[in-house]
Amino acid sequence: MFQFPARLVGAAVALTLAAAAPAFAQQLELKLMAPAAPGGGWDQTARSMQQALVAAGVARSVQVVNVPGAGGSVGIAQFVNGAKGDGNQLMVNGFVMVGALAMNKSPVTLEQVTPIARLTEEIQVIVVPANSPIKNAQDLAAAVKADIAKVTFAGGSAGGVDHVMAALFAGAVGADAKKINYIPFSGGGESLAAILGGKVTAGISGLSEYDGQIKSGKLRAIGVTSEKRIAGSDIPTFKEQGIDLVIANWRSVVAPPGITPEQRKTLSDAVEKMVKSDAWKEILKQKGWEDAYLGGDAFADFLKKETVRVTDVLRSVGLVKS
Repeated sequence: MFQFPARLVGAAVALTLAAAAPAFAQQLELKLMAPAAPGGGWDQTARSMQQALVAAGVARSVQVVNVPGAGGSVGIAQFVNGAKGDGNQLMVNGFVMVGALAMNKSPVTLEQVTPIARLTEEIQVIVVPANSPIKNAQDLAAAVKADIAKVTFAGGSAGGVDHVMAALFAGAVGADAKKINYIPFSGGGESLAAILGGKVTAGISGLSEYDGQIKSGKLRAIGVTSEKRIAGSDIPTFKEQGIDLVIANWRSVVAPPGITPEQRKTLSDAVEKMVKSDAWKEILKQKGWEDAYLGGDAFADFLKKETVRVTDVLRSVGLVKS
């Protein structure tokens, strides 16, 4: 009986395995925009996706491109106008972009992109210096109601999640949100110095940014914005202190306008495979990010509602004109 040479058998096996490999790994060569400078949250998210997509065999290659400017307004304009119909491009975005587009009166909006998935979220916290007379959320609420102008909040960029949260806190305790005294800082180090130095009443940021100072006793956390207490944490929520304040800084990924339903499904399936991969789960653990995956029409609905909510808050504090 004739026998195939061993090298031919080996080649046949290799071809069979290649055919059985995930189609994604054979097809996807992605270009992923981070509409911000290197080093920030969107850039970190994009490069983490790059790592996980390739490590999980979902994509053959992923190229990250940074397009900074105006809270993502520059990047989304380039993305919408330059990537239309391209099923191999994605863009990272999030909460901050919603406010930036509204404040900058951008002609390009999130209604023009193709929603793919929400990826992560980070719970917010309000902190005060350890020696502050403010011990809890009700003490801060009393100070705000007594004289809102005397209560200064330190946080990130104007119109961002920290600013929105300050306005929501004021509104939730019955104060005039338009009168909040919010001081934006370009970096976490600057705002932290202002808080520790007693130059502001309170600071607002993602919990991970202040976690070290809270644990060391330099800062007192008076409340977190989650629905329920975070596992392993003794910081009370605002809700359990009688203040209806629930908010998270979320990050997501979208595709260009004009792609086909088939292209959208391919990208959505790729991202879903990525978020379920061990590589992505390990990245979340390392970064301290919460898994907030929400895909398909559910994410599209969330994006619409969040855009309305954030725009309404910014309008209530006079940052967006009616």
